[in-house]
Amino acid sequence: MNFLRGVMGGQSAGPQHTEAETIQKLCDRVASSTLLDDRRNAVRALKSLSKKYRLEVGIQAMEHLIHVLQTDRSDSEIIGYALDTLYNIISNDEEEEVEENSTRQSEDLGSQFTEIFIKQPENVTLLLSLLEEFDFHVRWPGVKLLTSLLKQLGPQVQQIILVSPMGVSRLMDLLADSREVIRNDGVLLLQALTRSNGAIQKIVAFENAFERLLDIITEEGNSDGGIVVEDCLILLQNLLKNNNSNQNFFKEGSYIQRMKPWFEVGDENSGWSAQKVTNLHLMLQLVRVLVSPTNPPGATSSCQKAMFQCGLLQQLCTILMATGIPADILTETINTVSEVIRGCQVNQDYFASVNAPSNPPRPAIVVLLMSMVNERQPFVLRCAVLYCFQCFLYKNQKGQGEIVSTLLPSTIDATGNSVSAGQLLCGGLFSPDSLSNWCAAVALAHALQENATQKEQLLRVQLATSIGNPPVSLLQQCTNILSQGSKIQTRVGLLMLLCTWLSNCPIAVTHFLHNSANVPFLTGQIAENLGEEEQLVQGLCALLLGISIYYNDNSLENYMKEKLKQLIEKRIGKENFIEKLGFISKHELYSRASQKPQPNFPSPEYMIFDHEFTKLVKELEGVITKAIYKSSEEDKKEEEVKKTLEQHDSIVTHYKNMIREQDLQLEELKQQVSTLKCQNEQLQTAVTQQACQIQQHKDLYNLLKVQLGKDSHHQGSCNDGAQMNGIQPEEISRLREEIEELKSNQELLQSQLAEKDSLIENLAKSVPVQGESENVITAKTTDVEGRLSALLQETKELKNEIKALSEERTAIKEQLDSSNSTIAILQNEKDKLELEITDSKKEQDDLLVLLADQDQKILSLKNKLKDLGHPVKEEDELESGDQEDEDDENEDYGLDQDHI
Repeated sequence: MNFLRGVMGGQSAGPQHTEAETIQKLCDRVASSTLLDDRRNAVRALKSLSKKYRLEVGIQAMEHLIHVLQTDRSDSEIIGYALDTLYNIISNDEEEEVEENSTRQSEDLGSQFTEIFIKQPENVTLLLSLLEEFDFHVRWPGVKLLTSLLKQLGPQVQQIILVSPMGVSRLMDLLADSREVIRNDGVLLLQALTRSNGAIQKIVAFENAFERLLDIITEEGNSDGGIVVEDCLILLQNLLKNNNSNQNFFKEGSYIQRMKPWFEVGDENSGWSAQKVTNLHLMLQLVRVLVSPTNPPGATSSCQKAMFQCGLLQQLCTILMATGIPADILTETINTVSEVIRGCQVNQDYFASVNAPSNPPRPAIVVLLMSMVNERQPFVLRCAVLYCFQCFLYKNQKGQGEIVSTLLPSTIDATGNSVSAGQLLCGGLFSPDSLSNWCAAVALAHALQENATQKEQLLRVQLATSIGNPPVSLLQQCTNILSQGSKIQTRVGLLMLLCTWLSNCPIAVTHFLHNSANVPFLTGQIAENLGEEEQLVQGLCALLLGISIYYNDNSLENYMKEKLKQLIEKRIGKENFIEKLGFISKHELYSRASQKPQPNFPSPEYMIFDHEFTKLVKELEGVITKAIYKSSEEDKKEEEVKKTLEQHDSIVTHYKNMIREQDLQLEELKQQVSTLKCQNEQLQTAVTQQACQIQQHKDLYNLLKVQLGKDSHHQGSCNDGAQMNGIQPEEISRLREEIEELKSNQELLQSQLAEKDSLIENLAKSVPVQGESENVITAKTTDVEGRLSALLQETKELKNEIKALSEERTAIKEQLDSSNSTIAILQNEKDKLELEITDSKKEQDDLLVLLADQDQKILSLKNKLKDLGHPVKEEDELESGDQEDEDDENEDYGLDQDHI
């Protein structure tokens, strides 16, 4: 602390001698007093002096205050005073005004005292343990003190907390505190803790921070909430920005869906408070963090799809087309929509279908382009619309075709009732406003990016220049404006458009060279010695001429590659040409544009380069330089090699397509095998069910035999037939149909495999042998043969699988045949059994009739005995009663007859 004493001694306006003595006495009392009340009063006095005499209290009392935190934890009041005093010493938030000559020293006090405090890491650990106390007077000043430490020396304090056991987890409990002031300051603490530290960001995220923060935002009213919502959004940005792991966790946790209500702002013109604008701005930025072009493509794509599926993109488009939206929110919404749709076909298709709520409805793209080419609109808004249009066309060949088609004669609305995107771009391209020229040229270049078809289609566009004059092509009109010496921004935009248009499109190069004025204009521009402002235009002219050489198909005799190179050698000089070409990448604004896709410029004069164009320059600068220095013989050799490579590429492509088809066929066969397996399992289940039914029939059969008293007669035949179950006729029919279907499926699979074997054998025999001396072709052929070998092996395995399935089907068929024979036996036995049952019923009926007759006779004889005066005994009545209940007691009946 000697250096602090030096600072104290150097101050011109220090405390009075009595104040210094007072601070010393208070420190002595804190250190030596045995009574807690005395120490508490001394610490409270130090707290009251710590703001005005920050330096002196810090130098003399810090060690004693830390000791209080260690020894007096049982008394929350003295702990609170000590924490407040340390906060006043370390924090710069509430500094008193100081004289000018000591301002710098005072600003350094916070970091110096922080360095002293964290020199012993256990001090920070002690502070973390104090935050576990629920007492408000301990937890709140503890939160503020730790936040101040992080603001002063963030990385060092972060590292101590990171290695502290459960350090981060303790701090996460602050978000669940029911006292809002502690919860809100806890959010600020976590902001400072997570700043630029990926490890802590991951721990905080996996401690359920996303759930808690989103709950707080919802409770506070989303975008209508106060500064607490703003703090939560800043913390969410800290956790997600440039942290791929947390972004994936956020998406997988379905938290993107919870963002949709943030943007339900409606069309009401109830006014936008400054806090609401800030909140919504941060919410839009958070969406952009998840879909930033700098994120891994896979992560960005999955977030884009999730935003479409949950309706978030639709909600953003609603804001885009709503009225009464503040300009800065509208601009940021456009930028956000841009990155949500960038490179995602589904989202781009949806955006193309969005209409503005006008009468008649207009596509949102057209409405936005109208703003882009309108010089009265704010500059940042025009930049945002350009970015949105670029993102709509990025990797979207369908959208590129739709834009170019609006310029073609067959699709232009002859009535003039509606304006198309293509017409707006042409209008901006030839507008007197140079910014509109640049934006329209860049937008049209993006409609041609990596799309040779649309480059050729755009050659068909014809423009009517004036009444009575024939129409001219769009390509020619662009070169005409170049030659008229317009503003640099306009010429740069047109040259970027032409370079994009002609690159990798020999037909467009031929059209360009067909105009005899174009090459002399370019060589004249390149050869002149102009000022620094014109050097960029010279470099772009050199690039355009180099593209005309590199992509020249030598279809025009006067402008063949070799003649153009001779012209450069004669009029410009090769070294001078290469030097002018290098002006592009050496320009101060080139590197800035190459960093990010978004056209973000401080003012219109900085709007020179387009991001995609810088990638084109990087790709072509080297090859054009080589092409300029190559001789005609080298050109011929290169052309031959290029043709050979193209031929072999086509062969390899052909084989790749064949392999792809084979893969599809294999997949179909696998699906068929899977289907057969399922059918097999169904048959097995049916057999099991039949076995159960067999057992049921057997039990029924045995029961009937018992009832008829013929168990011994039928036992043997029943046991013989009880091995398999009788199957219902409809089930037999179904099983037979399934067997036939399995047969046909197997025959179909075997025929497909035979065709496949033949095709693979032909494929293996037809691998070309020419050009094998070239390493590239050998590698590609080896790769094809490897794929074929793998395909043959997979086919062999498939055959084995089908063979096993066929054997299994045969076994099932045999089992079914056995069941059928058993059915026939059991059916015969059943018929016999039913016949016997019928006979038994007939005999029973006859016996009943006979018994009824006997009863009548007995009754008649009894009456006669009574008439003769012969007494009828009770036994006789019992015997007659027994005769009524039993069917076969004929002997008793005989005894009655003898008695009579």
